[in-house]
Amino acid sequence: MGQFVKVEPEVKLFVEDIGEGQPIIFIHGWPVNHKMFEYQMNLLPQKGYRFIGIDLRGFGQSDKPAYGYDYNTLAHDIHMVVEALDLQDFFLAGFSMGGPISIRYATKYATDSLKQLILMGAAAPSFTQRDGYSLGMKKEEVDGLIGAIENDRPAAIADFGSNFFHTDVSDELAYWFHGLAMQASAHATIACAKSLRDEDLRNELSEIKVPTLLMHGKHDQICDYEFSVELNEHIQDSTFVTFENSGHGLVYDEKDKCNEVLLNLLA
Repeated sequence: MGQFVKVEPEVKLFVEDIGEGQPIIFIHGWPVNHKMFEYQMNLLPQKGYRFIGIDLRGFGQSDKPAYGYDYNTLAHDIHMVVEALDLQDFFLAGFSMGGPISIRYATKYATDSLKQLILMGAAAPSFTQRDGYSLGMKKEEVDGLIGAIENDRPAAIADFGSNFFHTDVSDELAYWFHGLAMQASAHATIACAKSLRDEDLRNELSEIKVPTLLMHGKHDQICDYEFSVELNEHIQDSTFVTFENSGHGLVYDEKDKCNEVLLNLLA
């Protein structure tokens, strides 16, 4: 069931809510939407779980205001959805940019209702290199990506997406995935790229108080595999599962393994 949840007086988010039982929220990556989790959405409700996919503001079917693309606001949006749906004992799975947003939710807004954090190819603790941190893209490279988006967004996103999967995907799946990204507004795509460039969560990893499962593709060309090595080192109660044959898109590259890991965790 799709519904809209008001997170601010003028801003509503689209939420896909399917199935019953243990709820698991999925937060998509940049610049797509909740439909990227199609192969989880197909399975989890059949297995007795409640799939909840949120389109972040600016993306998918959600409203696309001119503002609010920092991690604090995006995490607060999740908080408003959790409150509106009155979720208890839920799991929160953040993919790529959804990872740092989920971390920020866990450290700033979570109550005892959050049972487990799942970080999938997370763009955290920092997507870009900085003092004392050599992982990820250089800030100038993100600026180049932003410039390319401002010049020719469809081409820039297609180029970015060409590094997404490690396995051979059909042309049709690649077109579909590109189409998800094109549903985003240009201003949200650019603003979130700036957040990826500028935000740094290293100091709040020790504040994560829930068990955390890390999942990362060994061949990830977008979010360095070492990101999750770093997260595993600094999140107190964390478990790390490596996807040996995946790039960034582990939800598709090794979808059977991805689903098996999720089901084992939920069970």
